Amino acid sequence: MGLELEDIHYISTSTVYPATYKISTQAQRIDLTPWDLQLLPAHYIQKGLLFLKPTANTLKDHSLIRHLEASLSRSLDAFFPLAGSLSIIQNNDNTVTYFLSCNNTGAQLIHAEAKHVTVANVLKPYNVPAIVRSFFPLNGIKNHQGISEPLLSVQVTELVDGIFIGCSMNHVVGDGYSFWQFINHWSDVSSNPSLNHLLSPPSLKRWFVDESHSPIRFSSPVFDEDTTDAFSRIPSLREHVFHLSKETVQKLKNRANEEMGTTRISSFQAVLAHLWRSVIRCTKNIDGKEETKLYILADMRQRLNPPLPKNYLGNAIQAGDMKMTINELSGNGVGWIALKMRKAIDDLAEGKLAREYLKAWVEDPVFIDVNALASNSFVPSSSPRFKVYECDFGWGKPVAVRSGVAHKIDGLLTFNAGVEDGSMDIEVCLLAEKLEALEKDEEFMQTVTLGQNF
Repeated sequence: MGLELEDIHYISTSTVYPATYKISTQAQRIDLTPWDLQLLPAHYIQKGLLFLKPTANTLKDHSLIRHLEASLSRSLDAFFPLAGSLSIIQNNDNTVTYFLSCNNTGAQLIHAEAKHVTVANVLKPYNVPAIVRSFFPLNGIKNHQGISEPLLSVQVTELVDGIFIGCSMNHVVGDGYSFWQFINHWSDVSSNPSLNHLLSPPSLKRWFVDESHSPIRFSSPVFDEDTTDAFSRIPSLREHVFHLSKETVQKLKNRANEEMGTTRISSFQAVLAHLWRSVIRCTKNIDGKEETKLYILADMRQRLNPPLPKNYLGNAIQAGDMKMTINELSGNGVGWIALKMRKAIDDLAEGKLAREYLKAWVEDPVFIDVNALASNSFVPSSSPRFKVYECDFGWGKPVAVRSGVAHKIDGLLTFNAGVEDGSMDIEVCLLAEKLEALEKDEEFMQTVTLGQNF
């Protein structure tokens, strides 16, 4: 059955405010760091959870939307910046300053229905069907548009036999860790109405390597207003979800460490090295002397000295990269590649590079543009460590996690935990010819399965 965007019917849109938050008694403004500001031209974070539809008696008030709206409101009490907006000040020296205004403009909640779409329609195909993109709000919207768009928008789409909760969060507010910190809290509140406090509330104060830099001023940038998503610009772009079992993940990790006589290579590094090498091996008409690049992203919360609060709400991701020729990548084993990856992460973990980057950014701001990446570049995103399958809103755990159109490029590799503890799911976004070649590669396909059971 072909699934079309017309299969989505929008029922209602409402604004949700924190249940007890009072502007007069809370911080009005949160100044932004270079880690936050560099993301102004990037897209919102878009992640969603797929659930089997709850039975009528699962929820006490028998109204899914009313229940989620009430729990979202209570969750925003602790995460009230998400109910604010992005603000900009024009300074007297011809510079601008962006900050988060905790002005209680509210989050957005959309109720939609997909009458002809089943859970199997979403999970069974090898490719991620286009209909999934319509399960997310604010498609194509960029972070700097948070001045007029909500910082958090949630779309609850009822399927024939399931529920999809698609969330779009302004990336300036926080990174993937912050995103799942909020979603985990919301699901806890939803499943436990008596929960009235957080054991570990979010830490809202932003960290500056030099406090004298706060608030940051910089020349007014000109951002691209084009909100066309990647799939419209590049019709041959495809997404497939590959599943790696717990046993396969462990085998790849053991193999990588044994090859290099070490125990320092993690599961994630071994799997990423295996995937990177496999995609390049399957890329046609590529010169062995050409360069391929892998971006390395490190959460700096616990890597700085002193460390940031574990529940720091904001962006704390420092980027680095690995470059090598196609011949180097294909001519060496997974262990050799993974160990170089380990070294690159260790360099970031020292914190020196992050501090240097943050100081330099104030003098010469650089903004992230994933569409400007060179060919044969790969960007791993998200993390299999996020507790996506602990999100029980009161009717059971999710059966899958999916991403929206945000940041989708040829070479985006989105890592999520699998349903089985220790397993991984990887959303691979590539040009169709690369993805088709990858699925015909016996060495790679021996390590993964396609589609998903539930």
